[in-house]
Amino acid sequence: MTRREFLGLSALGLAGLTILPSWKVNGVRIAPSDRVVMGFIGLGQQGVYDFASFSQCPGVQVVAGCDVDQLKQQRFKRRVEKWQQDAGMAPRCDVYEFYEDLLNRKDIDAVSIATPDHWHALTTIHACQAGKDVYVQKPLAYTIREGEEMVKAVRNNNRVLQVGSQQRSSSEFQKAIELVRAGALGHIEKIYARVGNPPSPFDLPEEPIPGTLNFNMWMGPLNDPKIHYHPNLCPPISLDPEQNEQLWGAWRWYCELGNGFTADWGAHMFDIAQAAIGMDGSAPCEYIPKGYDGAEYLTMKYQNGIVMTEQPYRDDDSQGIKFIGTKGWLKVARGYIECYDSDLLKKSDDKSRTEKGSYEVSAPHMQNFIDCVRSRKNPVAPVEVGNSTNTLCCLANIATELKRPVKWDPATRTFIDDKEAEEHRLYHYQYRNPFKLV
Repeated sequence: MTRREFLGLSALGLAGLTILPSWKVNGVRIAPSDRVVMGFIGLGQQGVYDFASFSQCPGVQVVAGCDVDQLKQQRFKRRVEKWQQDAGMAPRCDVYEFYEDLLNRKDIDAVSIATPDHWHALTTIHACQAGKDVYVQKPLAYTIREGEEMVKAVRNNNRVLQVGSQQRSSSEFQKAIELVRAGALGHIEKIYARVGNPPSPFDLPEEPIPGTLNFNMWMGPLNDPKIHYHPNLCPPISLDPEQNEQLWGAWRWYCELGNGFTADWGAHMFDIAQAAIGMDGSAPCEYIPKGYDGAEYLTMKYQNGIVMTEQPYRDDDSQGIKFIGTKGWLKVARGYIECYDSDLLKKSDDKSRTEKGSYEVSAPHMQNFIDCVRSRKNPVAPVEVGNSTNTLCCLANIATELKRPVKWDPATRTFIDDKEAEEHRLYHYQYRNPFKLV
């Protein structure tokens, strides 16, 4: 450690000591023992939104951020230090290019991970091994095997993990889950869950890599030679003047990099469907792709007879869910809930619903995570829940790419007599050297 680094750390320690006795957030006095110190890995659009949410949670302090884009590092540093100043805290936020440097810090209790999906597994596993609790964006992982290893890492290291499935903390979805579980619709027979299309092959033209971006590190474990840099994959920003991302990272729409709308929105809508019918931790046992033998929609069958199809739940073709039972139906989406019997919804508090446009900044979901970091209890979207939903999304895409049905045993979490599916990249792929999953 250089003299300059030592003095910097010493200054941080002294500043911390001075603010602890009188530290307040949103007017609430926070005891030093209740403080949760956080670092952020992945500082793009979603990472910035997640910081905005965590900054609303009393007792949270943010001390570090990590990204492979130097401009996004500096944007994050500016925003965090302004928040610190406004809250009466000594302003300091360190930034890193390599997440291992952030994880090596002993003062960090928890990390928020908002990287592209192909980085979720390694950053989460290494964070757990470093003794950090984890808030990781949905979907949990890029492949089925990655999700399984993430579950092991969380439980073997006694960590708290919350998946960024914010709908689990929203009143309209909680009400829908409550009514379905209580039998208000009778026995559920069908579910329509509109999420959108599966990914397509990568077809963006290659462009020069900006000098501020470490694209080799952005690629991480991906080993497909067809992947190259295009600004849509990691949307650029500027600082002076500030110009933020103009689109979401397009990596999610290409099968070599992500799982399309199947996982991007399936991690929300399929997730709520699983919760409502008591299938958290499980999955459908058969996946029939759209177009196979005349199938109009992607169809998933559960062992108990429930059939879920990826199809519109109402005329406007927006993302949402319709539960159909022997007594009646219920529709739910962001900021919306409707039921065959309106009396069943009378106890709902409309004021408590999350506005449709505010889901990317969902402080209640983050607050639940912070509460669980303190209590050591499971949050509303623990790692097993995220893993089962991610598995469902991967299996749906495997069946779609193979253009035939795929059968899965939810109890053993294995394919049924299907070597081709077992060898599919969405089950597991060989990481690029020197990266290793375990």
